[in-house]
Amino acid sequence: MELTLLGTGAPAGLPRPHCPCAACATARGELTRAATALLVDGVLLLDLTPGAALAAARAGHSLAGVRQVLLTHPHDGPAVELPAGLPTAGRVADGRVLTLLSGHRVRALAMDAPGTGYEVTAPGGQRLLYLPPGGAPAGTPDSGSRTAQAPYDMVAADVVGRPDAVARLRAAGAIGPLTDVVAVHLDHDVPPGAELERRLAAAGARAVPDGTTLTVGAYHPAPEVPRRTLVTGGARSGKSWEAERRLATFPGVLYVATGGGRAGDTEWEARVRAHRERRPASWLTTETCDLVPLLAAEGPPLLIDCLSLWLTDAMDRVNAWDDAAWATGGEKALRERTGELAEAVRETRRTVVAVTNEVGSGVVPATASGRRFRDELGRLNAAVAAECEHVLLVVAGQALPLR
Repeated sequence: MELTLLGTGAPAGLPRPHCPCAACATARGELTRAATALLVDGVLLLDLTPGAALAAARAGHSLAGVRQVLLTHPHDGPAVELPAGLPTAGRVADGRVLTLLSGHRVRALAMDAPGTGYEVTAPGGQRLLYLPPGGAPAGTPDSGSRTAQAPYDMVAADVVGRPDAVARLRAAGAIGPLTDVVAVHLDHDVPPGAELERRLAAAGARAVPDGTTLTVGAYHPAPEVPRRTLVTGGARSGKSWEAERRLATFPGVLYVATGGGRAGDTEWEARVRAHRERRPASWLTTETCDLVPLLAAEGPPLLIDCLSLWLTDAMDRVNAWDDAAWATGGEKALRERTGELAEAVRETRRTVVAVTNEVGSGVVPATASGRRFRDELGRLNAAVAAECEHVLLVVAGQALPLR
C-alpha cells in the first residue's frame, strides 16, 4: 500500500493564518505544513483539504483515479471546492466497513472526540490506521473482536496533541515494535524543526514533509527511544513536565515519587496534587526511596521524580548532616548507597526517566550541611548521567540535549 501525505498539518495549517506565536513565526519554507490529507494507492482520499489536487501534482500524483473521499472530522470555514471528477466527500458510520472496487477495505472507528478514525486494509493485507485531529479511539480498535489483531503496519495520528491515543494503542497491542508511527495534524504546540523531531523521537514516532510518499508495510527503522534518560534543571525550569512528556505515549508508567508526604505543609500538598492531576489516568504511583529493587525488577517504564529528594533521604539515613557522623562513617555509607543506585541504573532493563535538580550553578550555600548536599548531589547526578543514553538540561522550559 502506497501512502502519499498531501499535507501533515493541523486543520488550519502551519503556520496558522495571522498567528504571531513563535512556532508559527519559525514555520517557514520546508517547515510549513498544509492541513492533513492522505492519498492511498491513488484510489482513496482521506480528508479533502484546500489545494488537494495541486498538492498531489507537486508530489507527482493525480487525483483522477480517486474513487472514494472520506472525511475524518468536521471541516470548519468556507466549503472546500471539490476538484473535477472527484466523488462527493462523506463519512462512514462508526463500525461500518466499506469495500472499494480496488479491493481496499475501510472500517470506521468510533472516537472519543468529534470525528471518525479509519482502518484501511490493502488487498495485500497491509494495514493503516488514520486518526482525526484531537481524537483517540473510543476503547480499542479491536473492541468486540474475539481475537486480537496484529499490530498495524502504520499509524498516522495526532501524536503531539493526543499522546494518550498512542499509549492506548500500545497497551492494546495495536502499535508494536515495527509499527511506523507518523505524526500528522501538526499544530503550533511545538516549534517545528529539531524540537519537534526530538519530541516525536521520544515517543517512537516521526514527522515527514508534505508530499512524502511512504510504503505501508515496508521496513522503516523506528526512532530510537532512549531507554535511560536523566532530566536535570533548576527550580521551576519545566524538568518534570519534560520528563512526563517523554513517557506520555507509553501505557502503565510507574511514577515513583521520592518526596513522600509532609504533614501540615499545605504548599507541598498543593505541589503533589498538581503533579497528580496532570499525569495520565493510566499511570500508577508509588511513594518510595527504595529505588534499587524497582530498577532490578521487570515492568513498565519508570519515571523517578526526583533524585535530589532521594539523596535527602539517603543523607538522613546516614546522619550526614552531623560533621562527626559524616567523618566517622557517614560519608562512606552514603557513597556506597549512591554507588548502588548508579549500578542499578546501569543494570536495569526497564525504560527509565529520572528527574534531578541542578544546584551547583548558583549561590554557594552558607552552611556546611548545605554545601555538603550540593557536592553530593553533583556527584550523584554525574554518576547517574554516566549510565544514561540521554541527558537533558531544562532551562526556561527549553530542553537542551547534553547527550
